[in-house]
Amino acid sequence: MIRTAGKILSPPPPGKGRGGAPVVARRILIVLLGSIGDVTLALPLVNRLRRGYPQAHIIWAVELLSAPLLVHQPAVDETLIFDRPHGVPAFLRFLRQVRAARADLTLDLQRHLKSGIVSRVSNAPLRLGFHRRNAREGNWLFNTHRLDPMPHLTPKLQQFLRFADWLGVEEVPVTFELRVTDAEERRVEELLAGVPAPFVAAIVGASWESKLWFPDRMAAVSDALAGRGVGVVLLGGPADGQFARAVVAAARMPVLNLTGRISLRDVIGILQRARVAFGPDTGPMHIAAAVGTPVISLWGATSPARSAPWGSESRVITGTAVCSPCYRRHCPIERLCMQSISVEAVVASVAAALV
Repeated sequence: MIRTAGKILSPPPPGKGRGGAPVVARRILIVLLGSIGDVTLALPLVNRLRRGYPQAHIIWAVELLSAPLLVHQPAVDETLIFDRPHGVPAFLRFLRQVRAARADLTLDLQRHLKSGIVSRVSNAPLRLGFHRRNAREGNWLFNTHRLDPMPHLTPKLQQFLRFADWLGVEEVPVTFELRVTDAEERRVEELLAGVPAPFVAAIVGASWESKLWFPDRMAAVSDALAGRGVGVVLLGGPADGQFARAVVAAARMPVLNLTGRISLRDVIGILQRARVAFGPDTGPMHIAAAVGTPVISLWGATSPARSAPWGSESRVITGTAVCSPCYRRHCPIERLCMQSISVEAVVASVAAALV
């Protein structure tokens, strides 16, 4: 645990935000349990809060899956981890930790019932969340104050930064501060041993089946890049193993498959070294953008208007279908939108980003 030094500020009286006089706080709780992409996109908010509250103790309530993103994050003093696979007993233990944190300002970034419960249990006198139009499952009922409503497709990073606007925190440049240690750098070097330089990271997985591209097309892109002397590294979690093996089987040229063999900390280090990353709408594409790697993102079931990687908004490739974006986890018509994304379009975009 890292603790900030200096004078502790007094708790705030509720209702001093909305861009007026800054809200004063000594213990700030951020509630954003997951996903990997959302936690990454919220890092600029916590870094801005640190600039506005240099002596506050900033705590982040997060699920175990996304917690590695907060390791060595200089703006975060403490993490409260919900071990979701262990179910209700783990959630109850987590809530006891939240109550014991004694936050005087809670920011509910997740907008669902579960995060609303966490926010309420924090017992902070000021609990700020999303407006009813932008929240779900009665989330707004658990918070004392709410942001003004926003258009549905407002980029998520901007949505998160609205919390700092409401609190009256001065605007600062967007920073993510994702970093790896020297030991993690050495492990990444070992993982990438023998990979041609430069190399491209192919992000193969996605949390929804509807977002996936196709193994034979990823293999064709990999072959085209290998023909130009560019290495290709497949990145994904254990659940993406079958997809990645299908890519390797379809590829004619060598591909390094790290899917299922790497931690989230490894992913950060690998993406820092990649010249370009490409793949569907998934968490690691936001990590790539956060470390400054150009991202070619592929879209169909979801919209890049809301979730395009920061800094790579001009590099999106959107499939066409009358039902796109549908925001359905499973597609009943064989992902026609993703089928409309050609190998040639992806290769051309990756090649342009390599220059």
